[in-house]
Amino acid sequence: METRIGKITVSKAGGTASSGSKTYKLSLPSAWVAAMGLAGDGGRVVLSFDGETIIIRPEQSVEQYKAARLAQGHKLMEIRYYNGDVLCTLIYADKTVQDLCAENHTNNLVKTAFGKNSLPSWADLEAFLEERCIPRQRAGLREYLEALGLDEYDSLAIIQKTKGRMAEDDQWMEVREIR
Repeated sequence: METRIGKITVSKAGGTASSGSKTYKLSLPSAWVAAMGLAGDGGRVVLSFDGETIIIRPEQSVEQYKAARLAQGHKLMEIRYYNGDVLCTLIYADKTVQDLCAENHTNNLVKTAFGKNSLPSWADLEAFLEERCIPRQRAGLREYLEALGLDEYDSLAIIQKTKGRMAEDDQWMEVREIR
C-alpha cells in the first residue's frame, strides 16, 4: 500500500449554502486515480466514512461489484426482489465484509427493496429482510418457527423458507448463495 501526505483546501461554500458553510477539497495523485480507472473525464466514486477513515472507490454496477468480489474470493448472496413476476431490485450482498450493491429495475420506489436509498448498508439489508418476516413479538412465534423447521429467529433463514411473502402484497424474493 502506498501512503502520501495530502493537504485539504478549505473555502467558503457558495450558492444557497448557509453563511459560514465551508467546502473541503483534496487533490489525489494522478497515478492513483488512473489505477482506479477514473482518469480522463473524472468518473463517479462512492465515499464511505467509518468515523475515522474515508474510503474512496469507483462506483460499480451490480455486475462489476459481483465480479470484483468473486475475484477476491468473497462469499456472496444474490437476492432478487420481485413484485409479482417483475424484478424490482437486484442485490448482491457480500457476507465476507458485510456490504452490498443494489440496483433497481423499476422507477416505482414503493416496490423496491430500499426505496430511494441508492447506497444501502448491511444494516439496511438486515432491516429489509426482517420487514419481510413474521414479527419477533408475534404470539405463536415458536410454533411458526418449528413449522418452518427453524430452532431460532433468523430473518435470512425465514426468507429462504417463505421467500419473504406477505399476505398484504405481491412482493417476494429469491435468495441464492453464490460462493
